[in-house]
Amino acid sequence: MRAIVLDAPGPPSALKLRDVPKPEPKTGWVLLRVEAFGLNRSELHTRLGLADSDVTFPRVLGIEAAGVIEAAPGTNFTVGSKAVAMVGGMGRSFDGGYAEYTLVPQHCVIAVKTELDWAQLGSLPEVLQTAWGSLTVGVGLRKEGILLIRGGTSSVGMMAAILAKRLGATVLSTTRRPERADDLLAIGVDHVIVDDGNIAAKVRGVVPGGVDGALELVGAPALRDTLRACRPGGTTCFTGMLSNKWTVEQFYPIEFIPTGVRLTAYGGGAGNLPGDVLSDIASAIYRGEINWPVQVYGMEDISRAHDDMEHNRVAAKQVVLTRGVQ
Repeated sequence: MRAIVLDAPGPPSALKLRDVPKPEPKTGWVLLRVEAFGLNRSELHTRLGLADSDVTFPRVLGIEAAGVIEAAPGTNFTVGSKAVAMVGGMGRSFDGGYAEYTLVPQHCVIAVKTELDWAQLGSLPEVLQTAWGSLTVGVGLRKEGILLIRGGTSSVGMMAAILAKRLGATVLSTTRRPERADDLLAIGVDHVIVDDGNIAAKVRGVVPGGVDGALELVGAPALRDTLRACRPGGTTCFTGMLSNKWTVEQFYPIEFIPTGVRLTAYGGGAGNLPGDVLSDIASAIYRGEINWPVQVYGMEDISRAHDDMEHNRVAAKQVVLTRGVQ
């Protein structure tokens, strides 16, 4: 089979398309014939050498994939059915989705019935799981609440806006590039905030009392400012690290967190995404009810795709088709 292998951290050109042995099925694991896989910041972190020590090389990257189950001994999955797989060690402690086949533990897999094309289905697993969990578990967003998304043109930010609008929320979303405001308005964002590094005052110009919830996707450098955009009793959920910075230096909670504002974090896996939520969003995209932008590449384009991701060139979810772009 063909797979994209990273021998060691490096530039986009370090990702090599090679012929490698196809994984052999084993009990309790699912062999997925991959039709599409999404690109994620996690894989960028691994390529840049920023990942945790649990990553060993050479490694086939990829924390998600979509395709058809080819074998699943010792599980309840049906051979020939469509499924998605995500995280749980994919692309880190064992080879992941950047390949024509991937072998993953059964707990990483969700079966799905959908007519959605592979590019769109391949765009959903990790971004939907992260956005859904961040809003429901991290923020606790209620119907008709007011949500701020810091890092709005990221794929997670765009999916979070879509989910929040389906819940009836008012959504404020940020971008550093004013020319991308239309991309956010096109998915239903109510108010676009141009991010110059200090947005709390701008947010309160729209919502004087502060937002009910905020989703922090930029990371540690923006967190303090995002917290100040929340009302007392509101919640900021730290989920993303678009800045590639994880930690807050000299963190003094009483001074850093405004009185009464809650700070949470979110990181989940396949078990945190209900199958009916995946099917519902897939069906809504298929029916044209959701405007969900996807940028498609072939496997031979992986270096260009990673370079696009590293330099934030694409306001869409990036997806690679293993059988080529039609």
